[in-house]
Amino acid sequence: MRRFDTRIALGVLIVGVVCLVWLVLTGSLIWAALDSQERQAVVSAVGPNAVLLILMWALSLIAVGFVLQRLVAYFMTAPARLAEEAQVLLASDTNKRLNPHGSQENRRLTAVINALVEQRETLRSDMDQRVQQASQAAELEKKRLAALMAELTKSVVVCNLDGRILLYNQRARQQFRALSRAPEVAGGMELMGLGRSIYGVLDRALLAHALANIQRRLQRGADAPSAQFVTTTPAGQLLRVTMTPVRAVADEAEQATDNALNGFVLLLENITRELAADAAREHSLRQLTQDSHPPLAQALSAIETLQQPDTPPQEQVRLLQVAQQELSNLKQHIDHVQQQIESDRQQHAHWPLEEMLGADFLELAQRRLQEQLPSLTVEIASVEGELWLKLESFSLLHVLQHVAARLQAQAVTRLQLRLNTHTADVPQAQLALAWPAPDEALAATLDWLHEPMQLGADTVQTTAQAILSRHQASCCLEQETAGTCALCLQLPLATQTAPVASMGVQHESRPEYYDFDLFQSTSQSRALEDSPLAELAYTVFDTETTGLNPAAGDEIIQIGALRLVNNKLLYQETFDQLVDPQRSIPEVGIPIHGITPDQVKGQPKITAVLPAFHRFAQDTVLVAHNAAFDMRCLQVKERSTGVVFDQPVLDTLLLSAVLHPNQASHSLEAIAERFNIPVLGRHTALGDAIVTAEVFLKMLPLLQAQGITSLKQAREASEKTYFARLKY
Repeated sequence: MRRFDTRIALGVLIVGVVCLVWLVLTGSLIWAALDSQERQAVVSAVGPNAVLLILMWALSLIAVGFVLQRLVAYFMTAPARLAEEAQVLLASDTNKRLNPHGSQENRRLTAVINALVEQRETLRSDMDQRVQQASQAAELEKKRLAALMAELTKSVVVCNLDGRILLYNQRARQQFRALSRAPEVAGGMELMGLGRSIYGVLDRALLAHALANIQRRLQRGADAPSAQFVTTTPAGQLLRVTMTPVRAVADEAEQATDNALNGFVLLLENITRELAADAAREHSLRQLTQDSHPPLAQALSAIETLQQPDTPPQEQVRLLQVAQQELSNLKQHIDHVQQQIESDRQQHAHWPLEEMLGADFLELAQRRLQEQLPSLTVEIASVEGELWLKLESFSLLHVLQHVAARLQAQAVTRLQLRLNTHTADVPQAQLALAWPAPDEALAATLDWLHEPMQLGADTVQTTAQAILSRHQASCCLEQETAGTCALCLQLPLATQTAPVASMGVQHESRPEYYDFDLFQSTSQSRALEDSPLAELAYTVFDTETTGLNPAAGDEIIQIGALRLVNNKLLYQETFDQLVDPQRSIPEVGIPIHGITPDQVKGQPKITAVLPAFHRFAQDTVLVAHNAAFDMRCLQVKERSTGVVFDQPVLDTLLLSAVLHPNQASHSLEAIAERFNIPVLGRHTALGDAIVTAEVFLKMLPLLQAQGITSLKQAREASEKTYFARLKY
């Protein structure tokens, strides 16, 4: 009504001014035609009643405005409101009946629309029944696949070529929570979710290299290629990853693209503890070698003395006892180490060697060394063409980093990386790490290969020499030219082998959390502003606070959010976290949000919660109702948390004003009632976020019907509404 009220008032004012001007002009003409006596008579008659005439004129204008307002409401507002409500019925699944307003014709039209809604619901019910009958067999297969998925012992994640997660099982969800950098906040859900990027956990370069290896094997004719590698997570855990491709489905007319891919499957296994056991076993073997020398030397010395003919009998008995005791102790020690080794025979199974292009490995090594040792200049001097290596990139990079760190400690500031074919009986590649230095100053370099170094978590320790042994690689230190040394590693070359069978990836595994429509996602290839609304990923959120003035010290006490991907609400991917505000909660607000001081006591502080929520909302568009308030609550914490929410924001309040400008209210309750959405858990952060998400999902087809299809168009339309002027 606000828009019509303004127009009515303006129209009445214009009519009043026009009438007043007309009266003045008419009066002036009549006044000019009168003589002095007639003018005196008019003044005598009208003068005492001038105030009454002005009052009657003003009352007439008010009466005209009231009548005009009623007429507009009766013949214009009611049809406009009916059109908006009918559009909601047309674009959504709601079966809400419309209330009649306005003229008799408008009421009859409302009755016709309600009858059509009933007819549509009848047809829809019949169609739903037929669909339900047709899908019973598919549902049975779905349950069978769910049982198979639950029995899988590995974490399964399926991604499209953009790295967006479109499937994961319950074990993957639990594992990603365990790998979270802040598992105490909202269950660590910021790492896992449909539509999220797998590159938030796994290194993009490693995945790209593995995918390139798979495509190379497909081109060579492999039926079911796979790739394996070991990597570390942000929390320092080690994962063994097996990648297999998801091929694009091609019809008979597209057989030429049979090897095209549209995604990949990852099997993840946390091997941190197993590698720690491997490291302990290697330590035991080294200790066994060291501890064996003294008893063997004692036993040999005793035996040599016994062989002397002049040894007294008493001394012979004592020496014999010494030899027996030392050999017995040595046997017990060997038996103990042997038992430890027998408990786990698969020492090399955790470090699969994979094929990798040599140039790619050098680029990865250069970036890794410059990131970890920023004061060291690393350059690639030379690399030989299409040289493919057989290696495990994660551990071999740690060897190069370990050596580079030791060289940096010796005042080396520049390194060169070279990769060429090594001339030998067995084809090998020579990886040279060269630096300017005299040979005698770095004679201890090879000794560094035997020093303990860490891989990922602190408990996983090994040596560079052990890693080189896994690669069956030799190592030597060479003086190449005057003032230049090089550490040369002879690495195995990749050979033309038989295709590697796919490891454990079967199509009978039902995804527990999935959205295969994400295979068609193209949002990564567009600018975000021009991306279609239907292709974007959203984080719908709400905050509960101690008050309504965040700039004056009111604090967040709860953040609730869920994600919307591919026009689907992901109820299983939620962020629900209470926050300790470190201040009192006013009693007047407790009946509204239901959060008491005892509930927030001991909860994480905002400095821990906001970074976790930022990771949860990463690469998505934020959506909230009356987003100006919620965003202000986040912005006032930027300095204390170091977290900036700079992604685009959409407001359902503003979008409601865009879609339905003739509605009397744009509150969340009114919008939910308009869309026939049940309101549950109102005034809890997660409850309000769920209602807001359902409202936003209903709005998307209505926005499209008005020609608002992109994020840019939605934001520009929102900025033109009256409510966009509100500030907090």
